[in-house]
Amino acid sequence: MNNYFVENNLSGLKREDFQSTVQGKQTDLFILQNSRGHEVAITNYGGILLTIMMPDKNGKMESVILGHDNIQSVINSPEAFLGALIGRWGNRIAKATFTLDGKEYKVALNDGPNHLHGGPTGYHKRVWDAEQVDQQTLNLHYLSVDGEEGYPGNLDINVMYKLTDLDELVIEYRATTDKKTVLNLTNHAFFNLNGMRKDSKSVYDFQLTVNADHYLPIDETSIPYGNIDKVEGTVFDFRQPHAIGERIDTDCEQIRHGSGYDHCYVLNKREPGELSFAIRCVDPESGRSMECFTTEPAIQVYTGNFCNGCECAHGATLPRRSAVCFETQHFPDSPNEPFFPTTVLNPGEEYSHTAIYRFGVE
Repeated sequence: MNNYFVENNLSGLKREDFQSTVQGKQTDLFILQNSRGHEVAITNYGGILLTIMMPDKNGKMESVILGHDNIQSVINSPEAFLGALIGRWGNRIAKATFTLDGKEYKVALNDGPNHLHGGPTGYHKRVWDAEQVDQQTLNLHYLSVDGEEGYPGNLDINVMYKLTDLDELVIEYRATTDKKTVLNLTNHAFFNLNGMRKDSKSVYDFQLTVNADHYLPIDETSIPYGNIDKVEGTVFDFRQPHAIGERIDTDCEQIRHGSGYDHCYVLNKREPGELSFAIRCVDPESGRSMECFTTEPAIQVYTGNFCNGCECAHGATLPRRSAVCFETQHFPDSPNEPFFPTTVLNPGEEYSHTAIYRFGVE
């Protein structure tokens, strides 16, 4: 159902440009609009966030994420994960292999020697069932069948996107399985608080705060060593605000391994699963700010180190480091690290994960 479509939307997106038949299912464009008139545009192909329209300090409306303006560009995007729902596994699994109850499972090799973001036909490439229940809420559903991309269990997934009157984009993930499996869902929005435009500005000047005393150091293939290291005294210490570009090219092994920041931060939590503050990001030029809160134990900070300038909506481009991703999630390679928080989902249990992105102006 799509009875709440906003024809003259702030994004300048046209519904007919997103209507197609893919995998035998209908793709469409959905617009969420709150009482302030601010908007989020989503397609049910990949559950992809296309735009988040928010004002700057002068009231100018721009999208604070990068996205495409038609379904073919979405499907053929050089940035396959741009704005997408990610699963069955967000981030990496070492050597594309894990073991559950003594049985070895092999998943797709699609990132050098590793598995990344659910594989080449992960949830970012699936058409989700969609129902817009009101002007501010979109429900998405997908049944990931047993054996899909090598994962065990029929996984029944529901994701809710809601744009609140407080300019919060709330993402709620729920899932159940009929067989023991591993699960790590997230969203891969590419944020630029300065706005989506031709030659989008780098994120170097953005002031970033991360509520984490620890992070996960990685090897040259971006797999965690298994250590949980302190950020204190390192270029990963964002407990107080620092410009993202201040130390991004420091000559140290961890920055070389990630080609910049592409690391998992272990969030400070009073108890597992609490909804708590994760990051704050501010663009001094536009005055736009964003805070993220999550129930997840970690957040991946990725500074678009491998973006190649691909074209996005209305001629905007995505040059290297012109976006930053904040992926709420469990630790990378958790199925192979017994001391990391478990990502096993059993029959009879419900996976539950909430992420809130709150936008404002300084």
